[in-house]
Amino acid sequence: MTEVLYPARLEGCIAAIPSKSQAHRLLICAALADTPSAIRCPQLSKDIRATMDCLNAMGAVITQREELLLVQPIRQKPQTLCVLPCGESGSTLRFLLPVVGALGISACFRMEGRLPQRPMEPLTALLRQQGMTIRQENDLLFCEGQLRAGEYAIPGNISSQYISGLLFALPLLGGESLLKITTGIESAAYISMTLDALSLCGIHPQQTEDGWRITGDQQPHMGEGLSVEGDWSNAAFFLCAGAVSAPVTVTGLRTDSTQGDRAVLEVLRRFGAHVDAQPDRITVSPAPLRGIEIDAAEIPDLIPVLCAVACAAEGTTRIVNAARLRLKESDRLTATANLLNALGGDVTELPDGLVIRGVGRLRGGTVDAAGDHRMAMTAAVCSLICKEPVTIPHAQCTEKSYPAFWQDFRSLRKEMPL
Repeated sequence: MTEVLYPARLEGCIAAIPSKSQAHRLLICAALADTPSAIRCPQLSKDIRATMDCLNAMGAVITQREELLLVQPIRQKPQTLCVLPCGESGSTLRFLLPVVGALGISACFRMEGRLPQRPMEPLTALLRQQGMTIRQENDLLFCEGQLRAGEYAIPGNISSQYISGLLFALPLLGGESLLKITTGIESAAYISMTLDALSLCGIHPQQTEDGWRITGDQQPHMGEGLSVEGDWSNAAFFLCAGAVSAPVTVTGLRTDSTQGDRAVLEVLRRFGAHVDAQPDRITVSPAPLRGIEIDAAEIPDLIPVLCAVACAAEGTTRIVNAARLRLKESDRLTATANLLNALGGDVTELPDGLVIRGVGRLRGGTVDAAGDHRMAMTAAVCSLICKEPVTIPHAQCTEKSYPAFWQDFRSLRKEMPL
């Protein structure tokens, strides 16, 4: 599918879609719980479906009834090798690999896209030390064995998903465990989301000086009336559009959310955009923008679209501490620089960051989204400051996180003459 976006402004109001980050976490807790549960989640992305499919293969029964996901927990684990189709979802793979080991399930994770090349070694090495056998054959990851309670030490500066996966798994083991973080933690907000999900179902890891002490033999107990909250990561594309185009309002976002990407509001304020944050609606309006420095350590997923805003700003914007962006669905430092420069931007790529010199308006042209959902959505925001059309081949890659993105984006577009 190819999208061609002509010069336009974006204006109006849109409802945030459900957070895939929280949906992953609630579904895993529900599949491990002691009773059936229902979770309200009005939209399902490819990544959320990947987690559902894997949990079903592990013995849960998750079905969709209108806006509800009905979850029958795992009661009997598979007795033979089960195939877990995790697609391109790094969260699904990294969360469930320790859980599979905690349950003693023999499994084969089937990976797609760049997922087989994304880093797993710190986690797999630790799991091998604690009782699992793990081997990779191209896009297949085979694992078996039973994890043991004990001390688990892992770095916190490669992927927060390793830590989240262990936080889901260790309460299931037959004894107390210590989870020790051996470096500083990046993307700490995602770990807070995991701890929040566990807390909702009665599991409370005890924080220590360098990690958590986790009691074993625990089973989640899901409450009633659970709803997946609005997704700040995907809402950021519309909020950034408001900064460079016309006022845009997003509803359904919690201003007290533990999602780290709600920091988009503070970054947009620093750029100079007008931000009106109410409990039930967030409105961003354009204003004179100026270049700033952005530390990517805690908000890596926001960087591509914030670079689009930087192109519209006066002066220079610097992205620092961004080396981990090279390990996403694409190398997002290279992909962002290539995309913006193809449209007439002035971007220099550094080993761990980017330098964006504001040009006010971009030219337009054809871009390579590198098969990356966030790059394709960034190109859509760029089209709002382009003089000529923007062509985005393979635009369906947005289905990974936001299946209705193009429909929602076009619903707010106000066409302008060339």
